[in-house]
Amino acid sequence: MNHSPAPTALIADDERLMREQITARLKEAWPELIIVGEAANGREAVAMARSQEPDIVFLDIRMPEMDGIQAAKALAGQAHVVFVTAYDQYAITAFEQGAVDYLLKPADPERVALTCQRLRERLTQKPDPMEGLLAQLSQRLGGGMELKPREYLRWVQASVGNSIRMIPTSDILFFRAEDKYTRVQTESFEALIRKPIKELVDELDPDEFWQIHRAILVRIEAVEQVSRDFRGQQIVHVKGSSETLEVSRSFSHLFKQM
Repeated sequence: MNHSPAPTALIADDERLMREQITARLKEAWPELIIVGEAANGREAVAMARSQEPDIVFLDIRMPEMDGIQAAKALAGQAHVVFVTAYDQYAITAFEQGAVDYLLKPADPERVALTCQRLRERLTQKPDPMEGLLAQLSQRLGGGMELKPREYLRWVQASVGNSIRMIPTSDILFFRAEDKYTRVQTESFEALIRKPIKELVDELDPDEFWQIHRAILVRIEAVEQVSRDFRGQQIVHVKGSSETLEVSRSFSHLFKQM
C-alpha cells in the first residue's frame, strides 16, 4: 500500500461513463486524491492494483471476468476497498469483505464526500501494534493457527419504512428492544431490525456500546449526562434525542460516580 503524502486510488467499473462520474465526484470531494488508474473488470483491477499499489480501490461489484467481491478477496490487506454498485442487496456481502464503505450508483456528491472523510480517517490511523504481535505469534506456531483481533459490527442493515438502510454504528445513539423488533435510533431517524439485544451485545464493540438495561444498548459517546429520578434510579440523557433511558440496577456500576 502506497504511503506517500498524496493518497492514491484506483477505480474499477466496466462502464466508462460510471468511471468518469466517480472520478469527477472524487475530485470535487477530495482534490488531493490522485487517481492512478482505471480498470474495466476485476481481473484488470487486481493486476493494476498490484503494480500501482494504490491506497484505495473503488470496485464495482458486477464486472466481467472477475467481479468486485472476488477482486476484493484477491486484494485483501493491500488497499482500502470501497464498493460502488447499483444493487444494494450486495451491501452485507460487501462489508463482510472488510470494505471501508459502500456507494450506490449514481454516486451522490454528499455521500461521496462522507466516504472520503471516512477514508481520510482510515488512512491516518496508526497500525495496531497488537496485530503485529499476533502475526508474529502465528508464524512461530508454524502457521497452523490464524490469530486475528476480533472484528465488531461497523454497520447495521435496518428497515426504514419500505426501504433498507446501511447505518454506521458511529451514527447510532442507542438500540432499544420493542416487541419483536429492536429499534435503532439515530439523531435524524429511527429504524427497525429483528436482531435481539443479547446478540447485539456480542457483536458490538464493548468500548463503543454499553448495555445499560436488558432491553437497551447505548453508544457511550452519545451519552450527554446521567441523572437520578425521584426513586434514585439512574437516567441516561442522550445527545440529539429528547428520549431518556433508564439504567437497570444490575448495570448501575457503569456510572458508579453518580
